[in-house]
Amino acid sequence: MRPMTDLDSLARPRVPNAQRPLMGMTVLAVEDSRYASEALRLMCLRSGARVRRADCLSSARRHLQVYRPSVVIVDLGLPDGPGEDLIADLARAVPRVGVILATSGDAGAEARARRAGADGFLLKPVASLGIFQQEVLRHMPTDRRPLGPYAVQAETIHPDPLAYRDDLDHVHSLLSHDRTPDILRYAAQFLASVARAAEDAVLAEAAAGLTGHCSEAGVARIMGLIDMRLAARTAL
Repeated sequence: MRPMTDLDSLARPRVPNAQRPLMGMTVLAVEDSRYASEALRLMCLRSGARVRRADCLSSARRHLQVYRPSVVIVDLGLPDGPGEDLIADLARAVPRVGVILATSGDAGAEARARRAGADGFLLKPVASLGIFQQEVLRHMPTDRRPLGPYAVQAETIHPDPLAYRDDLDHVHSLLSHDRTPDILRYAAQFLASVARAAEDAVLAEAAAGLTGHCSEAGVARIMGLIDMRLAARTAL
């Protein structure tokens, strides 16, 4: 079956314009964090694009068997493997997705992503609407860009705090059932990234204690901090 393109489901194609420079496009966000996904959803909404989300590599691959989006944004730290694997597959595919972007809270990961075939890189936390739009458009084929100049949006995106709660619930559940080294490494990078995005410096710093020596003490501290935050939100 031929994959559906991002325009197949539209009665009339929508063209990008100065206010909505990504109008008519579909973005697939391969992102395990609800908080980061909500930020991307809001940026796509402000830009005129539709967005779909996959929370792991296997989900993204199932999606891509049916749809071919205009843009794919791939988090490099996914629960079932490195995002570079998917980026490499997308870069080799024919026809190729228009724009492949990698995203990570680790600036040093950009080189790995580009070696895998990514067109560009978004350093987390991604909060600037203007930076998001420019990074997509600078790699977009010329015929898909807005005609003439477009306004550079200075807006800062603030996701719903409830999405942060969902991410904290996820880490709490994960560490309640599995504390193997692989899970601790995944939880550490996931929690550090999402806590920085939510401007929770204490939790971001504590995430480092999940790996290395005395990881059990690090887990105990993280669980206590998460319990405090969830209890406070419940009280509200």
